[in-house]
Amino acid sequence: MTFRQVRERVVTLVAPDPRASVRRPPASGQWSAVTVSAVEIRELAVPDSYVLDLVAHGDARGRFTEWYRADVLGKATGFGLTLAQANHSVSAHGVLRGVHFALVPPGQAKYVYCPSGRVLDVIVDVRVGSPTFGVHDSVVLDSDEPRAVYLSEGLGHAFVSLADLSSVTYLVSTGYAPEQEFGVHPLDPELGLPWPADVDYQLSAKDQAAPTLAQAREQGLLPTMAQCAARYAELRADPPQIPR
Repeated sequence: MTFRQVRERVVTLVAPDPRASVRRPPASGQWSAVTVSAVEIRELAVPDSYVLDLVAHGDARGRFTEWYRADVLGKATGFGLTLAQANHSVSAHGVLRGVHFALVPPGQAKYVYCPSGRVLDVIVDVRVGSPTFGVHDSVVLDSDEPRAVYLSEGLGHAFVSLADLSSVTYLVSTGYAPEQEFGVHPLDPELGLPWPADVDYQLSAKDQAAPTLAQAREQGLLPTMAQCAARYAELRADPPQIPR
């Protein structure tokens, strides 16, 4: 085999169709490629939260995913995400985390992705005065069908692990500040969050002791829609610069 033949063979292997996307590996364990469109983003039932359908490029070697695109998020929100910290959790099956939120200002926006395993991700509107106060929406984040969720400052976030050792990665707009961070009980019956019935939930002591949404409101723990709207306007007036 000549050098040119070897080079052509290597290029064919490592440079698949750039539009190719892989969803699930077949039983053989070999990845195959299908053509899909670009990253899609849409707003959820809770205003100022979004789900992104990502594009995974793959061939027989495996898969590559651009799991965060600042340009796509910035166009949808008008200000994107100012990255202050990146977090990573690993959860056993049935681990339930949330509903967590941070006081505004500054609040804490989150961009959530599941690189391994499967989780049911839930966003709750905990902004007092919001027309959708108490409303929730949910998205299954599955490493085999890559998606991401973005929630703006002032929204509540929770998830339950639907597989053993599910990994969740968060990009957040502010660092850890325990004096600013609070929670609402994820099993609050008035919230009626769509947790699966066939799971034995595991909650942290802090989440188990969290108040209901009504109690948190009575205690003055929740952000207000006015505070959040002012924060969003501030961010839109001075959005982060996206390198080109």
